[in-house]
Amino acid sequence: MIGKTIVITGGAGFIGSNLVGALFRENEVIVIDDLSTGHLENIKYLIDEKSISFVKGSTTDLGLLQKTFKNVNYVFHEAAIPSVPRSIKDPVKSNYANVNGTLNVLVAARDNDVEKVVYASSSSVYGDTPTLPKKEDMNPNPMSPYAVSKVTGEYYCTVFNEVYELATASLRYFNVYGPRQDPSSEYAAVIPRFIYRVLNDKSPIVYGDGLQTRDFTYIKDVVNANILAAESNATGNFNIAGGKRISINDLARIIMKTCRKDLDFVYKNPRPGDIMHSLADISKAKEKLAYEPDFDLTRGLEETIEWYLSRK
Repeated sequence: MIGKTIVITGGAGFIGSNLVGALFRENEVIVIDDLSTGHLENIKYLIDEKSISFVKGSTTDLGLLQKTFKNVNYVFHEAAIPSVPRSIKDPVKSNYANVNGTLNVLVAARDNDVEKVVYASSSSVYGDTPTLPKKEDMNPNPMSPYAVSKVTGEYYCTVFNEVYELATASLRYFNVYGPRQDPSSEYAAVIPRFIYRVLNDKSPIVYGDGLQTRDFTYIKDVVNANILAAESNATGNFNIAGGKRISINDLARIIMKTCRKDLDFVYKNPRPGDIMHSLADISKAKEKLAYEPDFDLTRGLEETIEWYLSRK
């Protein structure tokens, strides 16, 4: 992608900041982030060097979006209040940010003739349906307010595509991990939480029996999927994943082996809203977007752990 004007909502967050890093050299990049969950240090060096433009604000501010989206080619909508547990604790706040914010992004993109909106959805929309692998034509079965907000965003994207001819693609991320993912939050994802604890000689905490499985996706593959989705003519919903699954127990063992640690597990009660098994069918993304994951879990974890070690 070269010579485009791009808005990245949530561009100070984990996925958003990695997307910024991949695009700023050859494009004009504008980041919108209210810093409620993102971290300014992820992009501060680019702001200081005037390599990108930063707008502190929320996607719930339609007027701000209308002004910022002028003459923009693509919008990557990463802004959200993430986390299933957080949405269960405060469903109203999650709904307001994730649903109202997404609707505002689509309205502003429509009104400013944006070429395409790429929306960050989630594998959580599938819920705990026993069928594996998960395919895009399966009926959604959300099990948390967060999942409800994400599938609602997908429906809005479809409606804006069909009614207003605004091109949209919704990417259903499966357990994204990699550098810049915050391990300190009580809502942190499993991989940064495991890495942080193991590197500090603390036992990994496993919720449930650890037999639940996940399909993990390295951040560089997610960034590539976003760029492919923007440049493609394809619209609709797409699974973005590694296409393989691993148990949480085995994940912890790999992380400990890579970190050269030997620690006991600490098991706690399962968390509400968590699903048992997850695995993506990524054939649609391969066919329509030319998406192909480049990183297996071992290679991705090695890069991720190296990044965390460099920050110690």
